[in-house]
Amino acid sequence: MLTKADRITGGLIGLLVGDALGVPYEFHAAKEIPPLAQIEMEPPIGFARSHRTTPIGTWSDDGAQALCLLASLLDCNCLDPDDLGRRLVDWYDRGYMAVDGKVFDVGIHTARVVHEISRGMPVLAAGALGNQARGNGSLMRVLPLVLWHRGSDESLVADAHLQSRVTHGDSYCQICCALYCLWARRMLEQSSDPWQQATVKLRQIYTIEPSFLDILDWAIRPDDEPDGRGGGYVIDCLRSARMVMSQSSYELVVKRAVALGDDTDTTACVAGGVAGLRDGIGAITTRWRELLRGMEIVNPLLDLLVQQHF
Repeated sequence: MLTKADRITGGLIGLLVGDALGVPYEFHAAKEIPPLAQIEMEPPIGFARSHRTTPIGTWSDDGAQALCLLASLLDCNCLDPDDLGRRLVDWYDRGYMAVDGKVFDVGIHTARVVHEISRGMPVLAAGALGNQARGNGSLMRVLPLVLWHRGSDESLVADAHLQSRVTHGDSYCQICCALYCLWARRMLEQSSDPWQQATVKLRQIYTIEPSFLDILDWAIRPDDEPDGRGGGYVIDCLRSARMVMSQSSYELVVKRAVALGDDTDTTACVAGGVAGLRDGIGAITTRWRELLRGMEIVNPLLDLLVQQHF
């Protein structure tokens, strides 16, 4: 039987492994992705892998930002937007939480926001720039909030909104982060229908936020059959992750995520986090875990995270 520690560890490592698995395939159309059996951290011979100078098993900006968030939560014992903003600047400028201290694959909007924070703009003001920026840059890093959080669902949703606002202030991004967090929490709790229960709870919370409730029901449409194309649009990313979660194992979930093409690292990162929560650390194949680089960064954070629950 899986323990809570198994699931928490599986969630964090599942996020990082999914990210690293997707890195070599990024920007390729679905039709260009190798067959499912050949999707590995080391792509098959002849495949024109992306980020060719980046060693196999390296997480991208997705994993680095997720670890920035986790470190901030553990150090501050709360969600502190200013502290998170400073850590994102440190990541962008000096490679904090990046494997080998090397930053790559940074989203245009995130780069702009981090640059403004580094110049002295208040964090939440910088995150409000480009108020129609609806990329998946805040969704990809939010899972550590769930792994750390011990407050109410209402408090978790408020914090999900707040962490999104550090870089992505648009309502679509905030709502997708909130729904994903409740979904992941229900997964961690081993609920019978995590997505449906998360949706019901978020609707209850949004009764006092009618504009957010309208977006949830008419833009995100959580009751629709899951579909997705693996793109960088935040709603598509969330739908894609939900769609591939129909697969029975962690390995199939992240491979199906990569097979969608386009934003392969982020789709596999977002899906891999919840698949790791569902299946536990033991379900993540040893061959991928052994290839994952940067464990000297992860292990101290993971130890602290697990300790706080027991």
